[in-house]
Amino acid sequence: MSSWALVTGATVGIGESFTRLLASHKYNIVLVARDLPKLNERAQSLEATYGVKTKVIQADLATDSGCATVEKFIADNEIEVLINNAGFGINKAFTVSDLAAEQQMFDVLTRTPMRLMHVSLPLMRARNKGVVINVTSVAAWIAGGTYSAAKSYLTVLSEAMHTELAGTNVKINALAPGFTRTQFHQRGRMSMKGLPNFMWLDPDVIVAKSWSDAQKGKPVSIPGWQYKILIFVMTTLPRSVVRKVGMNLRKKQRK
Repeated sequence: MSSWALVTGATVGIGESFTRLLASHKYNIVLVARDLPKLNERAQSLEATYGVKTKVIQADLATDSGCATVEKFIADNEIEVLINNAGFGINKAFTVSDLAAEQQMFDVLTRTPMRLMHVSLPLMRARNKGVVINVTSVAAWIAGGTYSAAKSYLTVLSEAMHTELAGTNVKINALAPGFTRTQFHQRGRMSMKGLPNFMWLDPDVIVAKSWSDAQKGKPVSIPGWQYKILIFVMTTLPRSVVRKVGMNLRKKQRK
């Protein structure tokens, strides 16, 4: 019997890369996103290219109903791999941002992954098999507003679950990429003009690294030498400096 993997934010960027990688490993794919035409397009492409089965779930993970739809699907079906990837950013300072937008981002980046893990992990533990990869960010180590705070939550939760499930065959990994060539920054209307080319990562490369690290039982995956250095520096510097760097970076992105 073929195994199923569920990927949120499955139509573009890192999520789309995960669907192809998992399909290449012969997992059937459940694609979750808001855009039904794109979902159907990606599903058909995966079936044609890799010969796998697919299912699509149109859901807005910023809403209670959207989150509940995916929760129920996981509870009712045997999902061996869960990729919590859906996300977006807000290009405004917290003190002037729209509260509804902040709540939506919090729900997508924090509430939904937590709830999907809470449904998935007991089932995986009972079967003694499963993989959960949470797409976080190097921003988790930089005090750069609510996005950083949300990613920090998800990173720490991933590490905690990795420890809690140590000794089982359930693998938990936090993928913490840096700047990646996806539509993320364009959709968030963030200015990336000053970022040097060597800081950009390829989504297929980081997804392959994350999957490899998860199989090896590593709790956190940080693709790219440049971001390993960055995180080392950020964890070494005084927090007062880290706070300034984080907020200065956010200000530059808002220009």
